[in-house]
Amino acid sequence: MDLTVVTYVIYLLISIALTVWVARTLSRNGRVFIGDVLQGNEKLADAVNQLLVVGFYLVNIGFVTLYLRSGKEVGTARALFEALSVKLGVVLLVLGVMHLGNVWVLNRMRRRGIMERQQTPPVPPQGWTAPVGA
Repeated sequence: MDLTVVTYVIYLLISIALTVWVARTLSRNGRVFIGDVLQGNEKLADAVNQLLVVGFYLVNIGFVTLYLRSGKEVGTARALFEALSVKLGVVLLVLGVMHLGNVWVLNRMRRRGIMERQQTPPVPPQGWTAPVGA
């Protein structure tokens, strides 16, 4: 078998495994954060979390498959490792940027919610009157 094909197979296996691992980790640990952003609405937090995971898979697996093609012929074991290191490094950077982008957007939503809650004046007491002679 051609070493270029071996490089492709190894690249796909590792990249997709990394994408699945990162998505599961972010989903499991990010659920609490999303719940806070959505002010405790658990059903909505679960739905948003699931939508983020699906989008994460689509974008990252799409990128992995588009980035599969190599411009160079892989003829030696050294070239195989060099091609894999470049390809996997780029995939890891893209995964990291996707994660930071998601956190940035959710943090902005969270801050906006906190600001809106702080600007809402408290409701005055209903039916309360000052004591006589005060």
